[in-house]
Order: sequence, then C-alpha cells, then structure tokens
Amino acid sequence: MTTAESASEPSQAGEFDLGKLLAERGAERYELHTRHLNHQLPRMLHTIGFDKVYERAEGAYFWDADGNDYLDMLAGFGVMGLGRHHPVVRKALHDVLDAGLADLTRFDCQPLPGLLAEKLLAHSPHLDRVFFGNSGTEAVEGALKFARFVTGRPRVLYCAHAFHGLTTGSLSVNGESGFRDGFAPLLPDTAVPLGDLDALERELRKGDVAALIVEPIQGKGVLEGPPGWLRAAQELLHRHKALLIADEVQTGLGRTGDFYAYQHEDGVEPDLVCVAKALSGGYVPVGATIGKDWIFKKVYSSMDRVLVHSASFGSNAQAMAAGLAVLSVMEDEQIVANVRATGEQLRSRLAALTDQYEMLAEVRGRGLMIGIEFGRPRSLKLRSRWAMLQAARKGLFAQMVVVPLLQRHRILTQVSGDHMEVIKLIPPLIIGEREVDRFVDAFTAVMDDAHNGGLVWDFGKTLVKQAVANR
Repeated sequence: MTTAESASEPSQAGEFDLGKLLAERGAERYELHTRHLNHQLPRMLHTIGFDKVYERAEGAYFWDADGNDYLDMLAGFGVMGLGRHHPVVRKALHDVLDAGLADLTRFDCQPLPGLLAEKLLAHSPHLDRVFFGNSGTEAVEGALKFARFVTGRPRVLYCAHAFHGLTTGSLSVNGESGFRDGFAPLLPDTAVPLGDLDALERELRKGDVAALIVEPIQGKGVLEGPPGWLRAAQELLHRHKALLIADEVQTGLGRTGDFYAYQHEDGVEPDLVCVAKALSGGYVPVGATIGKDWIFKKVYSSMDRVLVHSASFGSNAQAMAAGLAVLSVMEDEQIVANVRATGEQLRSRLAALTDQYEMLAEVRGRGLMIGIEFGRPRSLKLRSRWAMLQAARKGLFAQMVVVPLLQRHRILTQVSGDHMEVIKLIPPLIIGEREVDRFVDAFTAVMDDAHNGGLVWDFGKTLVKQAVANR
C-alpha cells in the first residue's frame, strides 16, 4: 500500500458517523440548546407551543416522527426559496465535493465565482460587478463601506422600521430600536419615513450623506412606499451625489414576482444591490454585493488595495455551486412566473376575506411576500377582548392566529415584527394551488374561531399572563 493510498483511507478508530451521533443524541436537542446556545430560544418555543421535533423536510413541507406533514409558509425567513432539498441543488453540491477542487487558495482565480457573477449580472443589466460574502448582513456591510468610500461621506440614511441585519454597520441602519438598544455607538445614520421625499431631501441638503439604503418592500410589516417614490428618491440622491442601495436580501430572486423587487418600478436602477438568502439554495451561506463598475474600480483602485474588502469564506466552491444551481432552477422551472401567479391567487383569496372578518384589516404585498394585518373590531364584545390584548402587549392577536395555525392545522407562519399585528407569509417560491387551498382553509377556520369567541381566546389569556409577567 502506498503512502497516498494509506492517507486517503479513514481510520476506523476515528471515523466520524453523523447518523450514529444524531440517533444517540438527537433527542437532546432542546436541552443542548438551553445549556450551550441562546437559552431564551427554547424557552420561547416552549411557551408558545412551537417546540416541535421535525424529523425530515422536502419542498414546502416538514414531517414529524409520527409522519404528520407541516406546511412551511416561512421558508427559513426566506432562505428556502426553492424549498428544502431541491434535487438539482443537492446534486450540484455532491458534484462540487466530488470534484475535489483546489478551493480558496487565495492566489488563483477559480471559474465558479466568475460564472455565478456572470449569471447574476444577467438579471441585473445596469450593474457590472459582484463581491461574494457569506450572508445578507455581510452584503449590506459591503455596500455601506463601498458607498462611504466612493462618496467620501460618512452618513447613511435608512427608513423607519427597516431591517438590514444585526452586525454593527447593518445595525446602524436598522429601524427597530429593540435591536439597537445597548449596542451604541454605531455608524453615523439618520432614519427617514418610508415614502417621505421631503424628509429625504432635508437630509441630503446637509451634504454629508453617502447613500440611502432601502428595502423596496420592508420585511417588517410588509410595507412599501407609494408608487413612484423609489424612482423619485433615486433622482434626489443622484442630484446630491449620493447613492441608492437596494437591500434585496429577502425580496430578491423572485420573491415579489420580479427577479428584484425594485424592478416593479420603471426607471429604478440602484447603484448597489444586496442579495443573499435564497441564493444559497438553503444549504451554503452566501451573500452578494452587486454594483456599478465605477464603484468597484474606485474601491479596488490599485494592486495595493486588492484585498481592501474581502471575506475568508467568500466565493467558496460550495456556495458558488449552490448559487449557480439555484439560478438554473429558477430559469428552468420558471419560478418567477409561478410566484407571480400563485402569489396573486393567495393574496386575492385572503383579501376577499376582509369583508367577512372585522378583525382582518388588510392584506397586502407582492408575489409570495404577503402581509396580513389585523385591526380593532367594530362589535362591542370583540372590542373588549381586543383591548385586553392590546393593553398587555401589541402583537398578541397576531400571535394568537399563528399558534393555532401550527397546532391545529400544521402550518408554520410568523408574526411580522415585534409589537405589530401583522402575519407575514414568505413561503417557498415553488408552492402552488394545493398549498394556497390548505392555507386559506386553515386561516378561515382560525378566524372563524377568533370571531366566535372560541379556543383561540383561551390561548390569548395565556399570552396576556406571559406578557404581564415579562414587564
């Protein structure tokens, strides 16, 4: 036996067996998390009854140990755009591992990053270059750095209620105080109301603004500015020598019925675009900062600055293979067209229920990014119950709907943000009429129960007690 052959064979004594480890220790999952990770997560899951044990997943579904299926209308906060374990993405990852590429040498140019950049840029015709990192917040960090460097200005504007990530730079443009509290000092920043051009122009006149970063549709609350606002904001920014950054981490790659959400408005061409989440195929973390040629050339202005912005795991072969497979599936399976058709069917069927349920205030959104907002009812009996929840903590009614959707109907959803009476639906982009029927039927049953004073309100009392205890 040669030395090379000997080195390639695993040692039986030290061989790692993942299946055996999970079989032996998998049942300890919640205990392990409580002991070694964020101890508040299992506590929260136990409190609201979300402490399920899922054994496997495929497409838009999970299964528990008893074989019950659960419909996923959350998609891992948008990461699972193609659902779980898409066979094309799985095969691409097997293939790239089997290829044994000389990856991350740092001193060569591998083909996969260039090929993925080329494919991404084909969907971004006014943009020219890509930087690959590892997450959405990292994509935002890159955009903030690039904008501040090329403009020579320190301040970045963002919109109230925005969410751009939780690392320090991204946190500086996060519109939710609950995430920011206790982490100051942050970068120079100023919030402006979404859709308020006058407020934007007042800040731009100060002459120190590098950029405005904006989610074309905000994840928190599923909110967007009025028609024409984004293009007008772009024109104001460019007039004042500032940049427009579009955060498409959640809205990009077909989520809203176009490849990017900003494409719903003619003439909008951001200077920098951030993507991540669905580009991963649900397997390998990846993020991308996409920008205009002049921005990249100014940042990387000489060989001395070749590594002025980089990432240790950026452009790794597994992430690039996953991204290429995702974009291939999107084209081959016409994912964007499916999102447009299925999203319209789901949104219109839910919107038709607003006349039927007085606590259902509005259904809004684009494609498969839908917000269901609840509001104060008209009838006296329901108003008193609504007031009880609001006095304890805003957002409890939405949580009252989310919990029975999972417990009784095996559908996973989320409340759209803290202190908001909004449920956000961001299911895998592959769902169809079957999943629309299941969700609408379940949602109707829960709303019937809520309006008839059923078991939903018993859980509401539990939530009130918990909210009061946490004050």
